[in-house]
Amino acid sequence: MRDLVLISQTGYDKLNEELKELEEKREVVSKRVGVAREQGDLKENGAYIYGRQELGFIDGRLGELRAKINNSKIVDCTTVQCDKAVFGTVVTLLDQNTQEKVVYQLLGPNDADYDTGSISVHSPVGDAIYGLSVGDKTSVTIPRGEFHFEVLDIAKPEIA
Repeated sequence: MRDLVLISQTGYDKLNEELKELEEKREVVSKRVGVAREQGDLKENGAYIYGRQELGFIDGRLGELRAKINNSKIVDCTTVQCDKAVFGTVVTLLDQNTQEKVVYQLLGPNDADYDTGSISVHSPVGDAIYGLSVGDKTSVTIPRGEFHFEVLDIAKPEIA
């Protein structure tokens, strides 16, 4: 039995969107390779060689996306319980060193995106936060050093 990876509906939709775009791109590149093949002498045909390489990259990414989609379990993040920090919750932390608030949404590795404020439950900070309640304090070692924090709030996200 394979282990399913939790993913938000938004993350699942993004993976499917990328999959669809790449399938369409593959069709276009495949036709371009076919035209280049008809030009003869494939050893010195740059369009053919480059097209085959591009198809290889596209096929690799398509396989990766299909595997992620097939091994995912969608979680509606708007329905999660907020008594503890779990997958899908939005957690507000107080950095004990700087007294600054930071907000993270806990997601899976396939849809976490630090730039948008979401981190993987498998990341060092995500792992340290997971299961904590409001008022809990802990620390974790990250590349920048030791991160000491307190959980200030746990909420549901606005988007699934």
